[in-house]
Amino acid sequence: MLTLITALTRAQKTLIFLTIDLCLVPLALLFTFWVQHLPGPALELLEQTLPVLPWLLGLVAALALGLGLPMVQLKAFEGRAVARAAMLAAGAGAGLAGLFWLAGLGLPPGFYLVFALGYFLFMMGLRAILLQVVLGLYRRAGPRRRVMIYGAGTTGRQLALGLKTDKTIDPVAFIDDNILLQGVLVAGLPVYPPARLAQQAQARDVRRILLAMPSLRQPKQAQIARRLQQLGLEVQTLPSFAQLIGEEALVDKLVPVAPQHFLGRAARDNRLGKGAAAYAGRVVLVSGAGGSIGAELCRQILNCRPSRLVLFELSELALYTVHRELGQLLEDSAIELVPVLGSVTDLRHVRRVLAKEGVQVVVHAAAYKHVPLIEANPLSGLANNVFGTQILGRAAARAGVERFILISSDKAVRPANVMGASKRLAELVVQDLATRHDRTVFAMVRFGNVLGSSGSVVPLFQEQVRRGGPVTVTDPRVTRYFMTIREAVQLVLKAGAGARGGETFVLDMGPPVPILKLARQVIESAGYSVRDAAHPEGDIEITITGLRPGEKLQEELSLSGALIPTPYQKIFCAREAQLSELEVAAVLRGLRAALAASDVAAARVVLAHWVEPAPSDPPVRAGRKTS
Repeated sequence: MLTLITALTRAQKTLIFLTIDLCLVPLALLFTFWVQHLPGPALELLEQTLPVLPWLLGLVAALALGLGLPMVQLKAFEGRAVARAAMLAAGAGAGLAGLFWLAGLGLPPGFYLVFALGYFLFMMGLRAILLQVVLGLYRRAGPRRRVMIYGAGTTGRQLALGLKTDKTIDPVAFIDDNILLQGVLVAGLPVYPPARLAQQAQARDVRRILLAMPSLRQPKQAQIARRLQQLGLEVQTLPSFAQLIGEEALVDKLVPVAPQHFLGRAARDNRLGKGAAAYAGRVVLVSGAGGSIGAELCRQILNCRPSRLVLFELSELALYTVHRELGQLLEDSAIELVPVLGSVTDLRHVRRVLAKEGVQVVVHAAAYKHVPLIEANPLSGLANNVFGTQILGRAAARAGVERFILISSDKAVRPANVMGASKRLAELVVQDLATRHDRTVFAMVRFGNVLGSSGSVVPLFQEQVRRGGPVTVTDPRVTRYFMTIREAVQLVLKAGAGARGGETFVLDMGPPVPILKLARQVIESAGYSVRDAAHPEGDIEITITGLRPGEKLQEELSLSGALIPTPYQKIFCAREAQLSELEVAAVLRGLRAALAASDVAAARVVLAHWVEPAPSDPPVRAGRKTS
């Protein structure tokens, strides 16, 4: 039967519905003679109407086709289609009255009214029966997925009505927070509170929830969806009708606020000026070229017009990405790009690259820098950050490189974590190399967090906001120094160009920024409000998680606090003590032995002996929300 129905063409279905509507005319006429009080014998009057019946059928057929009623699908028979059926029934009643008047049959006006009403009810009833029969055939042919709709508002009701005639989806209930709707039927379906969702989903064998609240703010929707997914339910979200017809931009068209928006001050433009001469016409190697800072270093070095730029990177994907991007920028340029895949800890490879490419300037940005990851993998962090710097620095000196610039971190100052300690040891290694090699200028540039980099907190906060929160802050007292990537790289290259050898340059990063304030700015810039004790109806909450292992409340930029001005604005030189050649050798010997033995405890002993630790910060209880 179902195969026969689906094989029918639209014209055949139209003919069938027209035939059904015409067959209902005599049925409605018989019904009217049966229920209506008549002035004469019903059988005699019925015989007198037979000559009129063909004319009435022709009139009804013309009206039905004119109104387009036989063309309306069963599942779409509502609203306007019902109004058309009412118009057809009224037209049939009026036509019957005119034909009876022409035939000289005087019947009371109530007769024609009952006929029209009966004809309308027969059309509606028969279509409802046919719809259930067809749906029953589809259900028997294949199972329908049972779903519940979260949201019994206008969108939810329209969705339920549309799905009732769907071949594959069977809506069984609503879930809604509105207590006025709970316990009543909406679109023929019961409405339950969210507290009973898990129970009803299990009882009704529901595995999918349709979220039909497009007017609800995105973080609220994300929170609801996450809660449903934790119950093991599949969640699908319905877009608003404004989005569907293109009147409103879809969510995936929204662009997050640029990280520099959260700097708290105007971004500075520190053009290289004369400093570009240190890189112009030279072969420059950037280690860690695929990272956030490394890639920006490459872009700005290209503006200095080097003869060749060597992209040294450990990650294949990162190297591919940066090489492709820079290659597009240099389509009509004579500057040569050389992608090199490898690790700075590979001495033979490093020496071969420096010699083959004739490198004259090295900007060493390659480092493992994510504090929690290095804290969990200290030996890998020390090997890459300390010995990678030593290997690349010594190879650069041996190859006669003109300048070697180490990208350091404010976390190297009295470090509280392995990452910071590894960067401090890298600084000590470079200082030692500077005292023993006159042909190569060794220098370090130390700065704090860079907005928008892979390790920056801003992209993390923005991702948490997109997921509906919460936004996590380790401690409400935490502050950090921030710069944009462009600012930091401009100053790094300027400092490197002016280096004379052995300097530790420190960048002026402005006042430190409270991370809690930054979290609020990220939430509010996305158009949402912070949910806290003062605003319990806010969109996104901020949760305090507690300081992570190795995390400090405040970072510093120098050990002594004594910063000497340089000829360059916003660049200072730190006056700090350094280790002797023998002491540096002892540090490296101890670390090398710890790495060879895979002895984390021994490595930490070396760090504790040679690196000035950070003062301990008073703890704050984790797991609470901000007020």
